[in-house]
Amino acid sequence: MSTIKKLPQSMTGTLGKAGSGYPVPSDLATPSDLKPDEIKNVVTAVNPLVADAFALYTKTKNFHWHLSGSHFRDYHLMFDEQADAIFESIDILSERVRRIGGTTIRSITHISSLQTIKDNNDDFVPADKMIAELLSDNQQIARNQRKAIKTADDNNDTPTGNILQELLDNTERRIWFLFEVSRGGRNEL
Repeated sequence: MSTIKKLPQSMTGTLGKAGSGYPVPSDLATPSDLKPDEIKNVVTAVNPLVADAFALYTKTKNFHWHLSGSHFRDYHLMFDEQADAIFESIDILSERVRRIGGTTIRSITHISSLQTIKDNNDDFVPADKMIAELLSDNQQIARNQRKAIKTADDNNDTPTGNILQELLDNTERRIWFLFEVSRGGRNEL
């Protein structure tokens, strides 16, 4: 029967500054062979991606619900498909943070303190502006995912890097679709 080592008191504690997710309360300190600094670096890189995924999910659903115009059906379905993919990434990343010994998002306030994606609270946004904003936001997420992949790799956390690579591929797919849609009818026969 193997025993699970408790982490030293110096590695546990409260949420930390600005909801960093590390160090963690002792009851949530999942054992890991990663060094404390490696865990902290990865958690600090991944949690803002979780916050941004929540923000982008909400914005994408907002645009899905409040869309109007001649491409309503196509955009409505595309936004819903993209929102589903974004939402799925939240649990994948959050559970990865927990597996390596960190904590993740716990509230709307926590999300707003970490997100880099700007909210859109406008009453009405024309469809072309929705497309442009989602394209820009997804490009920002892709840049941050690439940085987080490097952080994971630099901190001996290949599994997190692998997860992020797959999520980056999904982000690039959204970018591709949004880019092509943004071109409008310019390339029609």
